[in-house]
Amino acid sequence: MIKTVGIISRPRREDIERVVPPLVAWLKAHGAEVTCDSETSDCFGPLAVQVRKREDLPGCTDLLIVLGGDGTLLSAARLAAYRNVPILAVNLGGLGFLTTVSQDEIYSILEEIFSGKHRISERVMLEAEILRGGAVVRRQIALNDAVLNKAALARIMDLELRVDGDYVTTYKADGLILSTPTGSTAYSLAAGGPIVYPIVEAFVVTPICPHTLTNRPLVIPDSATIDVDFKAGDDAVFLTLDGQIGIELKSGDHIRVRKAAEKLHLVRPAKKTYFQILRNKLKWGER
Repeated sequence: MIKTVGIISRPRREDIERVVPPLVAWLKAHGAEVTCDSETSDCFGPLAVQVRKREDLPGCTDLLIVLGGDGTLLSAARLAAYRNVPILAVNLGGLGFLTTVSQDEIYSILEEIFSGKHRISERVMLEAEILRGGAVVRRQIALNDAVLNKAALARIMDLELRVDGDYVTTYKADGLILSTPTGSTAYSLAAGGPIVYPIVEAFVVTPICPHTLTNRPLVIPDSATIDVDFKAGDDAVFLTLDGQIGIELKSGDHIRVRKAAEKLHLVRPAKKTYFQILRNKLKWGER
């Protein structure tokens, strides 16, 4: 039963002023308490909603409504995954592979949710650890991908890949993308990786502009542990999570990626399939 609904948005005032006030009114008319983050509340006048820090919303809500594009959802997913709070992602952005619900569909989807007829898509997340001197110095979860690259992308780096301790190869490339199935339609796809159906239990390893053209994207079980060591000379090397969190690495750092214990619970329209979404977003069959 939905008692409290949280709203997180990308703060574009004109969109929020148009969408949020009637949304709040609908939710209250259906017996739900409404809370939102401070960035959202700054975009509209007085409404009878509680205002909290964005990172606090998953701990006090039964449903999160995310208004924006995929970037807004990615940041919300990393917060909500720890609490198993379902997310309804509404597209106010551009392409939106993840935010597949349009503004026109908000209330019909909410009717499904409040009547218990909605679907939940569980999405695997990855966890990336940075080991320094054998000790974990940073752990971060991500929905889409973990990417190793350099500040100067024109410079090739050496990336040694191991899967479950088994040496695979040493890539000479501009970088390396370690992607979940959800992230297979993001940076990995742009770098030539395959589209992976969301419930397939796999990770995708995609080299970025490999020096050897026979180094192709690799699909491996998501039960595997992926280890990466790198050599990059004097250039700065970064580990980037979901294109939003960038961590500068030190020489000798070791990267370990595996399936996270946390999962994203994404509300999906009852009548919209993944292939319909792909056809729509990628314009398949159009001339």
